[in-house]
Amino acid sequence: MKPHQKASEMTVPELAAYIDQSVLKPEFTESEIRKYIKEGIDYGCKTVCINPASLDIARELCRWTDTGICVVCDFPFGLSTTVSKIRQAEEICKQEDVEDLDVVANYGWIKSGKWEDVEAEMKALAEVTHSFGSLLKIIFETDALTLEEVVKTTEIACNTGVDFVKTSTGFYTGGESKGATVEVIQAMLDTARGRCRVKGSGGIRTREHFFKLIDMGVDRMGIGYRSTPVVLGFQPE
Repeated sequence: MKPHQKASEMTVPELAAYIDQSVLKPEFTESEIRKYIKEGIDYGCKTVCINPASLDIARELCRWTDTGICVVCDFPFGLSTTVSKIRQAEEICKQEDVEDLDVVANYGWIKSGKWEDVEAEMKALAEVTHSFGSLLKIIFETDALTLEEVVKTTEIACNTGVDFVKTSTGFYTGGESKGATVEVIQAMLDTARGRCRVKGSGGIRTREHFFKLIDMGVDRMGIGYRSTPVVLGFQPE
């Protein structure tokens, strides 16, 4: 959604409300997980985005704060069966305090044109996620897709009740990882037309890029724990 004012005119709390701070590195120790979740809270981020195994830590630290919890599901490859994804989503969302669930789509199916399977999976995930009051974000891994495939997948997501479409996991291994490029974000926004929201993720490391995506109409961004202070202006670029 287009903001009422330019990003350059927003306060730090207004800017932080766009951020899901990623705390997803598989090699993190528990002390590192605590450190980066706490930093996300201190910066006033909308949520901290965590792996399911970190949920107890996030719940402890985020309680009584304005920062929510976003949990990834079938991350980062999205290659579980639909039945398994649904069970994972149910197991995560039935826990307390899970505001958002970010699920990786089977982008091999998307590239194969298995649109009925893609649609059925998204619809089932939306139903189970919403039954627990959580929002559903679907990650396409757009670096693996053509722009036409991004548009088609966005259309399907909008028609199945997905709350957000999202660009990237940050763990793509099949080629160059560009993430939330202006071209891809614009294609998602033009296709969604307000029927679902857009989350940019991957490659957002400068204030200029961050501000550009806000002004375009992105509603949320996945920002790495190192880049949050940079895009908010606490550290030089």
